[in-house]
Amino acid sequence: MTEGALFAGSALRRLRKKEGLTQAAMAARLSISPSYLNLIERNRRPLSARVIVQVVEQFDFDPRRLRDDEQVGGVDGIARRLSDQRFSDLDIDREEIAEFLSATPHIASALARLYDQAGGADEGGADPLAASRHEIERWRNHFIDLDAAAEELADELRLSRADLGAALADRLRDRHQITVRILPREVMPDALRRLDLHARQLQLSEMLEPASRNFQIALQLGQLEQREAISNIAAGVQFVEDAARHLFERHLQGYFAAALLMPYSRFLRACEATGYDFPVLMRRFGVSFEQLAHRLTTLQRVGQRGAPFFMARIDRAGQFSKRFAGASGATLLESDDSCPLWVLHQAFERPADWSVQQVILDDPGAGPAHWLTVARVVEGSGSPGEARFAVVVGVEAKFASELAMGKGVTLRKEDAQPIGMGCRNCHRSECRQRSLPPRSAALRFERMKRGVTPFSFDAA
Repeated sequence: MTEGALFAGSALRRLRKKEGLTQAAMAARLSISPSYLNLIERNRRPLSARVIVQVVEQFDFDPRRLRDDEQVGGVDGIARRLSDQRFSDLDIDREEIAEFLSATPHIASALARLYDQAGGADEGGADPLAASRHEIERWRNHFIDLDAAAEELADELRLSRADLGAALADRLRDRHQITVRILPREVMPDALRRLDLHARQLQLSEMLEPASRNFQIALQLGQLEQREAISNIAAGVQFVEDAARHLFERHLQGYFAAALLMPYSRFLRACEATGYDFPVLMRRFGVSFEQLAHRLTTLQRVGQRGAPFFMARIDRAGQFSKRFAGASGATLLESDDSCPLWVLHQAFERPADWSVQQVILDDPGAGPAHWLTVARVVEGSGSPGEARFAVVVGVEAKFASELAMGKGVTLRKEDAQPIGMGCRNCHRSECRQRSLPPRSAALRFERMKRGVTPFSFDAA
């Protein structure tokens, strides 16, 4: 299917049946031939702008209902759900998913809703973190209204000037009569930011780095000035638990803050001009690597799309605390386990370095397999030396040849490091780093031989 084309045959077919029309009668109302309508309903032809206008005018139809697939995040949204290890033996590819979504979008929405409300891969019940993340991925982590509002405010404040923090603080004081006060750690031992409405102060810990300090002020502006917009977005989601809604709203607040620090058009121009040079972008916009990584997953404005990055964050135990696929289609983030051969884990050994690695996913399921990834250690906000995480960003190798971080890195598939989605989901029999056997594999035991890996098994 052509990128950006609107294939909505099932939606048009449902409308025709609801109106009790034959294809010939419907075609006459739309001023097209019955054969052309037949092709549209079978998703062999996209809807042209003229046909969409006719549908709206003739049937008083809301054109947003033509995009039923967006309710579940499109093919990528269904693919991410089907990458769950419980479906790993079904070998469902993207073509099957596209056909299913095109033919029965309401059934796809129903199944996606059941999966999301069950907490995704969490078999113990609804998980607010998983529910919030699924909603973010349904939007592909791109919220156009928040981006537009942030860009307008950034232009108003002229945030391109050097003293970014002063501009933000001035806005908070002039518009909301709230001043920024930096307090010693002993006064705020267990908080990074506190809004004291009685004193009309936004109190920030002295332990915050300048990038984090600016982000917290921008976050406060988002909470005050975008409360209604954020509430409206969250109100359209049927969360099982309030905790999931609060997590989703917190993400939207952070989204606005990042968009305010890195206004869309100016940030994208800088990305393209520098070849997505991370150190340069961090310095130019006064942001941390983690803030930059978040923003890179959001560049999906129609007509102004950036490279489709994903980002993730892990702790020393390898536990994911953040995972955003954006428009990348990455399935390697879907497992709760990750491969120890991925440079993301090795980054802790070189905390001051950029760890660059091309990887190829052995069993990508419905998503891309070949990636260029860049990882670096970051410190927890306000706790230098106390908490460390590794943040990784990745982009399909086919987009990486012009990236600054890809210079000098071979992008040939045969040179990529094979990785899996954790030992339990990986069937590479020759991997010497294996710790556990695959879930669906039958173990083999040989009395006369001991292999170089701890487990021998048959493929599922």
